[in-house]
Amino acid sequence: MLKLLKLAPNKKRNPNNAFLKRRRKLIAKIDEQILLATDSNYKPTKIKWVRNEDGAERKLEIPKRVRLWWTENLGGTTLLTIRYGNKVIEFEKGKNAIELTTKTELEPTLQSIKKAVDKGEFDELLEEQLAYGSRLSKQ
Repeated sequence: MLKLLKLAPNKKRNPNNAFLKRRRKLIAKIDEQILLATDSNYKPTKIKWVRNEDGAERKLEIPKRVRLWWTENLGGTTLLTIRYGNKVIEFEKGKNAIELTTKTELEPTLQSIKKAVDKGEFDELLEEQLAYGSRLSKQ
């Protein structure tokens, strides 16, 4: 019976893969920017533990300061940058923004960038970004 079956090795995927961690982190930030672009009432929050005067701890939801990735120019165009950490990703030499004609293009563009990150198209850009930062710290 075993001769009739097609056998293959079972290779386990490492959930701690650095590329996958970077992708998940960037996708989470892109999702946050999509919510900021589509919902004007959206306020991201973080949970902080605070101690009372009597020593009891309790959770507080504190508004989180999130920097918008886009700026609107006087001509009506919108410049969209993609950030990883606190640095702007440079797509090509000297080009770190995507020019959009209107702000309504923001959400579909962020969705397409999210798909590209999920497929791994940004892995090389993220690697360059991290390599640049590590070179500076070694000097």
